[in-house]
Amino acid sequence: MGVVLRAYRDEDLDAAINLWRRAWDATFPEIDFAARLPWFQAHWVADLVPANTIRIADRGGEMAGFVVINPSTGYLDQLAVAPELWRKGIAELLVDEAKRIAPSGIVLHVNTENARAIRFYERIGFARVGEDIERNPFSNLPTWRYAWKP
Repeated sequence: MGVVLRAYRDEDLDAAINLWRRAWDATFPEIDFAARLPWFQAHWVADLVPANTIRIADRGGEMAGFVVINPSTGYLDQLAVAPELWRKGIAELLVDEAKRIAPSGIVLHVNTENARAIRFYERIGFARVGEDIERNPFSNLPTWRYAWKP
């Protein structure tokens, strides 16, 4: 596959934002993610980059995916893989890296309608914790909290 993990660099900003949009467009085509780009870019720069560890899956100089994980809290805020590379092991590689960065455990939220992501997380050892459904404050979509413990 030729994928290597590396640290996020400032020059990765545009590629990361574009990959986020492409991944979400493929997941929920009925939602206008292009309209959310200004919000997500501001969130990325102001909130995600300063407080998290970001690892890039690099495939021949192209961004194949990324993971955003807070090493202190274990909160996985973002996991995105280029849609044309889904089911190639890149997401697992990125989650394995997140587990290395946050070895005491990981928590995340997943949209209740994202069956593909739910199957993925459950297959690699995450469990839904609690039955409460929370709403994503940005999309207002219902989410479930998932956790992985070593």
